[in-house]
Amino acid sequence: MVSPLIQKKDTVMRQAITARERLAVTLRFLATGNTYKDLAYSTRIANNTLSRMIPETLTAIASVLGDNAIQCPTDPAEWKVIEDGFHSLWQFPHCIGARDGKHVKFRPLRSDGSSFRNYKGHDSIVLLALVDANYKFLFVDIGRNGRMNDGAIFRESALFMKLMDGSLNLPPKSPLPDSDICVPYMFVADDAFALKENLMKPYPERDMTPEKRIFNYRICSARRVVKNAFGIMSNKFRILLQTIPLYVSKVELITKVCCLLHNFVLARNSQGYIPPNVDELPCLPGIATQGANHSAASAREVRHLTWYFNTVGRVPWQERCVQEGNR
Repeated sequence: MVSPLIQKKDTVMRQAITARERLAVTLRFLATGNTYKDLAYSTRIANNTLSRMIPETLTAIASVLGDNAIQCPTDPAEWKVIEDGFHSLWQFPHCIGARDGKHVKFRPLRSDGSSFRNYKGHDSIVLLALVDANYKFLFVDIGRNGRMNDGAIFRESALFMKLMDGSLNLPPKSPLPDSDICVPYMFVADDAFALKENLMKPYPERDMTPEKRIFNYRICSARRVVKNAFGIMSNKFRILLQTIPLYVSKVELITKVCCLLHNFVLARNSQGYIPPNVDELPCLPGIATQGANHSAASAREVRHLTWYFNTVGRVPWQERCVQEGNR
């Protein structure tokens, strides 16, 4: 797929590095996170050659995969397929995606000062992602300044604009399974995001009741798939676990290619991350409050799911998991 874009011609002086070798070195760079100088010792290719060859190959991968690897649903039927996955795997009906952000650390130019410094004291850019029940990326926003919080990044993203103008074509409201309560289809996220009709987040820790704790447990079970997706991708492409010593434009390219390759691999590997014989979800710790976001009354009404998860939609292990998670 990438050979036509990266293959070089032989000359009378020497043979060119083959497309296969260029791709192998690039994948090794992503998988190990080694510097160009480290790769030069293991590949016997000069580090100045690697500094040109690897970005060219990354650009070719991004061009070839493009929008084919990461595709956001565009009609209600496709969103319903996503919802079926969350309902069957994570017992959360009407969920059409889990959203969260990941900081990708890098070493900026000295002239940038603290422009990319995040609240953890690291320089980073943010990868904001929407993930389905099988850890596949449906939408990514890459390159926002690490100083921005996830909620602000989401408000400036193309996904938010489409959500506000209705161009996402989400399915209309419908009753919950075995119930007559109609709720909209929604994304799940953490407290960094504002509560909206199509965006559900946990209750804050204050004034918690047993019913609210169960609701928080159930929503955390669904939204953790995005954390799992980040973990799976970072452990496969370990360059994301390190501070990348490159310019911000190249860090954005590396992050984009890792997301594309993550989906590319998932599309060819049908084995699930969770074994199919698991009949209950592990216990999760309590969810800490991250901040306050005011929401409309119509959005708060969607939390009828609290009643649903404690009655009709109850799962047998939820009380035990909540109790053990709060120890």
